Amino acid sequence: MISVIIPVKNGGADLTRCLDAIRSQHVDGEIEIVVVDSGSSDDSVANARARGAVVHEIPPAAFSHGASRNLGARSAGGEFLVFISQDAYPVADDWLKRLLAPMRSGARVGGVYGRQLAHAGASPPEIYFLNFLYGSEPRRQRVQRADQLSMETTLFSNVNAAMPKPIFERFPFVEDIVMSEDQEWSRRVLLAGFEIEYEPAAAVRHSHNYTLTAAFRRFFDSGASASRAYLAGGRESSNVLRRAAIDYARGEFRWLRRTGQARWIPYAALYEATKMAGLIAGANHEHLPLQTKRRLSALPSFWE
Repeated sequence: MISVIIPVKNGGADLTRCLDAIRSQHVDGEIEIVVVDSGSSDDSVANARARGAVVHEIPPAAFSHGASRNLGARSAGGEFLVFISQDAYPVADDWLKRLLAPMRSGARVGGVYGRQLAHAGASPPEIYFLNFLYGSEPRRQRVQRADQLSMETTLFSNVNAAMPKPIFERFPFVEDIVMSEDQEWSRRVLLAGFEIEYEPAAAVRHSHNYTLTAAFRRFFDSGASASRAYLAGGRESSNVLRRAAIDYARGEFRWLRRTGQARWIPYAALYEATKMAGLIAGANHEHLPLQTKRRLSALPSFWE
């Protein structure tokens, strides 16, 4: 059995599209869908149950990215656990087959994550961001020492990912960081000697057109979690992030000019500066008052 875990809050039409795409997959074995709903006020729960999902309902205050996924995974009966977001959906009916293939052929593969492609109508900065992070080439991530941990080696997203259930049982998601629980997970898995595989052929559509405020808040939360994820390698991790940020900005502006979208450059400059400001503020959150953290975070309840 393959278990697909989906955290849900007012999923609406996005959730219906996601569930239908999962049910259309061509893969050997039974597919179990496990939904963890944190207080939807729409018909998400009824829609999920109507499509055969097992639904766990929790109060909104009980939600965290790690805890909700852990609840779904612990109740799942599958040999493999697959994680997807409610607003993502597979682009092909062999998505599951391709996502699971590396784990079936490699004993040391601790997890696999797939490509994220922008939705139709996504802004150019969001399209570039997803292509920069993921891209069209497969890769294998491994480390031997903690100082090799970086945003490049720990990259792993449970928007579109899978792992064997025994790996999850040994390495559940942590529940005490506001986000980046997936990259914190990959840090522990990599240091234990396992590999992380990126499989671009296992693609989903998933993107957000964030406002400047929403982008700042999201990257604040990322920065607040970074010391236990992609900045866990200390100074070298920071150096990798700094170099990547410079390469990213230069590459984005070149891409915008090359693709005839130069009019986006002023906004992209402001947008990327906003994200970086959020990341830096989050990385230094220990110096901020609690009320300030609540105002700056995308998940204020976490800080309570």
